[in-house]
Amino acid sequence: MVSNASELRDEPRPRIGITTYLEPTVWGVWERDAALLPRVYLDAVVAAGGVPLLLPPVGTDPTVLELLDGLIVAGGCDVDPGSYDAEPHPATVDTRPGRDDHESILIKAALALDVPLLAICRGLQMLNVTLGGTLQQHLPDVVAHEEHRPSPAVFGRTEVKVEPDTLTGRLFGEHTSVHCYHHQAIDLVAPELRVTARAGDGIVEAAEVIGHDFALGVQWHPEENPDDLRLFTAFIAASVLRRGSARYLRRGSPAQNTGNERRGTR
Repeated sequence: MVSNASELRDEPRPRIGITTYLEPTVWGVWERDAALLPRVYLDAVVAAGGVPLLLPPVGTDPTVLELLDGLIVAGGCDVDPGSYDAEPHPATVDTRPGRDDHESILIKAALALDVPLLAICRGLQMLNVTLGGTLQQHLPDVVAHEEHRPSPAVFGRTEVKVEPDTLTGRLFGEHTSVHCYHHQAIDLVAPELRVTARAGDGIVEAAEVIGHDFALGVQWHPEENPDDLRLFTAFIAASVLRRGSARYLRRGSPAQNTGNERRGTR
């Protein structure tokens, strides 16, 4: 019989699904559509103790969440405003409705199974829209500045005020400084979300799904700061706990086993 200590030593690292882009891509002599994801996401997951598995927006199957210990919904293009019954703003471009549908299905599956969920930038917007919220489509129209996306391919720095007595607060304290790159953000907050952090201009920077231990979205890009892995470390820790709970349920509690034995089943 394998001892508990040996079993823990042999336990594989948590499997973390990460949604990806599906874009026209060039590499070597090839120019084709490809599933891709910035390496910084992978490095952050590995550094925090997880194994990254890519989930491209093709062949969507919500039962894949039964094989995962955590889900990251990555950043990317603008969310299609049709998904929240709005007309597109002139600045809303390069939408990918197929990716929206893919991520919405996976988000719902993760919440239904209580799989730890980390939604990053666009991911937070998808989380809000999936649960019934809406988006501001172009922040400069709302806040009269472009500090959330200062220039193409340049991350801004945003000072964030965090709500106490929240998961976000336990991770970051009252304030934190973050990397941001977005021109859209949450407008109407979905009923199941609690806003847990805002920028100084009032823009929602983090939100948590009510009633879940770890279902958190951030409007910033934590993967861009390898010196601060607090968010990824906490997410991986929650994924480890979830894996242990799922394994326990699959094996059956002592009460369940006793009941099975009385019924003559195995």
